[in-house]
Amino acid sequence: MFKGVRVKNNTAKMANTLRELGLSLGRGIILAGIMFVILTPLISIISDAFMDEVDVFNPLIFLIPETFTLENFRMAFTHLNYVSTLGTTMGLALSAMVLQVLACSLTGYGFARFDFPGKNVLFGVVILSIVVPVQSYMVSLFTQFRFFGAFGWETNLLNTFGPVLIMSSLGMGLRSGLFIYIFRQFFKGLPKDLEEAALIDGAGWLRTYVSIMLPNAASAIITVSVFSFVWQYNDTFFASMFMQQLNLMPVRLVSLPGFLQHGVSIGSSAFVTLVVSAAVLLAIAPVIILYFGIQRFFMEGVERSGIVG
Repeated sequence: MFKGVRVKNNTAKMANTLRELGLSLGRGIILAGIMFVILTPLISIISDAFMDEVDVFNPLIFLIPETFTLENFRMAFTHLNYVSTLGTTMGLALSAMVLQVLACSLTGYGFARFDFPGKNVLFGVVILSIVVPVQSYMVSLFTQFRFFGAFGWETNLLNTFGPVLIMSSLGMGLRSGLFIYIFRQFFKGLPKDLEEAALIDGAGWLRTYVSIMLPNAASAIITVSVFSFVWQYNDTFFASMFMQQLNLMPVRLVSLPGFLQHGVSIGSSAFVTLVVSAAVLLAIAPVIILYFGIQRFFMEGVERSGIVG
């Protein structure tokens, strides 16, 4: 009798072990597929960036160049006007980030803590702004900033930082709807005792927001700041629409292949591809350095800001 029970237990353990192995194998295959899709283009760009033009036409070379060269980076650095372009792009991204964090945190705090007529309707509009593509109202945005003004006063804000900074400061910048949602969810999770204690001490809503709510929202601020900076730094749509003549990284990267092919005639299209790959690595290097520098704080902010869970 006991022998039969032991056999059944061993069979059950073996079945559980096989099931766990099958699940682990399935997860491994899925993760390997995702890594392949994500990393293959990046590996190809890194390979091209260090590859000499001669290696491109060698059918025996795959990914690992036979002749390593830094000439692609030198040309990309020169034609991107890298230092000036990086400085201008970083300045715009940081300015938009600060304004966006202030505007979206204040709006999210209002939605989380105050009751007013039309609150749900307005928040529905915020959610709608997340799902509606900006291309659907790009003509209105372009016209608004091309002929910006009121009461007879009018100016042209194109090819200035004005459009991006104005939209960021009013909570309608790049991905602002998502940032408002993140702050709303975070502030809703904070205990109301904090505000009640501040109210007893005589603090108004603005002082409560500045002195109590913002310091406690450090994780949400870090999350939104990173997202805002990276998305603004990489933004091609608004940069091409409003600031096409400015020295910005997305604009320079988009126009670089045509400039190299026709403007300076540096060589074959294969060599242009190698230089563009080097330029892409130069462009993403600051973002990668930023991520590794604040990775721990960013992951903590994601976990606590309401994006997951």
